Amino acid sequence: MSACDMAPKYVTPALPVPAGSPSGPAYPEAAPGQTAIQPADTAWRDFFTDQRLVRVIEMALANNRDLRVAMANVEQARAQYRVQRADLLPTIAGRGSATYQDMPFAQQQQPGAGAAAGASGRTDIYSASVGISAWEIDLFGRIRNLSKAALEQYFASVETRNAAQVALIAETATAWLSMAADQERLRISQDLASAFGKTLELTRARFAKGIASELDVRQAQTSYDQARSDIAEATTLVAQDQNALNLLAGSTVPAEDLPSAMPQGDVTLANLPADLPSTLLLRRPDIMSAEHQLRAANANIGAARAAFFPNISLTAAFGTLSAGLSNLFAAGSDYWSAAPSASLPIFDFGRNQGNLRYSRATYDAMLATYEGSVQTGFREVADALARRGTMTAQVEAQTSLREAALAGYRLSEARFRAGVDPFLTTLDAQRTLYNAERSLLATRLARAANMIELYRAMGGGLK
Repeated sequence: MSACDMAPKYVTPALPVPAGSPSGPAYPEAAPGQTAIQPADTAWRDFFTDQRLVRVIEMALANNRDLRVAMANVEQARAQYRVQRADLLPTIAGRGSATYQDMPFAQQQQPGAGAAAGASGRTDIYSASVGISAWEIDLFGRIRNLSKAALEQYFASVETRNAAQVALIAETATAWLSMAADQERLRISQDLASAFGKTLELTRARFAKGIASELDVRQAQTSYDQARSDIAEATTLVAQDQNALNLLAGSTVPAEDLPSAMPQGDVTLANLPADLPSTLLLRRPDIMSAEHQLRAANANIGAARAAFFPNISLTAAFGTLSAGLSNLFAAGSDYWSAAPSASLPIFDFGRNQGNLRYSRATYDAMLATYEGSVQTGFREVADALARRGTMTAQVEAQTSLREAALAGYRLSEARFRAGVDPFLTTLDAQRTLYNAERSLLATRLARAANMIELYRAMGGGLK
């Protein structure tokens, strides 16, 4: 009864990417003496260091509706696997029946008796049995391969759910940081609007005394109005960020867990590796899901091949039969039956051949999907590493630019008040400072988001 397996022997495809991470001037080098963490082995609660953010992520994992859908899909796949696996074993069913019939007799059966016209006889038959019906004996592995395919689909749904969790953690953390950055942007706009307002008042006073021109007043007004416009825009963005965060969290995030400004320090661990062997990409849940889909397609080929061979089934029953209900279980009333059958397709007009070709084409598609997932994962890691390699220098440059712009603004304002420089110089310094503040904020946000993306791309977020 050991079944044959008609499925091709599965071999894990070779990775269609380089063995190691790319190198070059954009990529970071490993810091000497620093022990890098392994993202896939680092729990997300340990990776994120801000406890407010940790609590928000916990809310998202508990309440997010998209994640609930992914979990429901896992349960659906598990149930489908149990249904398919049940076909390997016979279904045992009990059956009871009663037959009542009244049939006319053509003549009496006793010798010497005349025919009794219109005579009739009633017959009651009762039966009870336990048996199996049309159980397919899986000699060629058709049902076993279908069961294996259903199992791999279940495993794929589990990994898809894991991928949804990883993505949800990254999206929630990024949304939280975006709100922090917009809160900081709002503060910068308010501070600069206050400074620009004072400059506008001073310029108007100088104009009233005939020291400044109307052009100076109009130019000061433009800077002040631009800051006011940016305050309104930043206020809107903060409200929208909170709405997005509430959607990801699946509930209203408490006010004490919302960021009030961009954190000065890192909200994540910083000692992520500078490079990783490509084989570690196989731990990413999206790539694992693609491989399980590939294994399922390989098993379906075996099921399609088995359809070319005879289908052997068995129907059997054991029970009792009696002409009276009181004698149904009496001695001598038992009976049994067995009806094995076999069928071999002769002319199916290409149906089985078409199913086999479809299974092979599906495998080719799943193979391309798997290789594409590996290549996409490699690119995501490479892009995140390239961004990380230049982030430190960019933040340092933006910080220096902001300090220089602030010093230049203060000097130009002092020279303007002293009557040394025209107001246009002060106006240019104000705008330079404003742009420098916003650029530094955007760079700090990009650096924090890059750490989250690198952690996600390297397979972190499952623990």
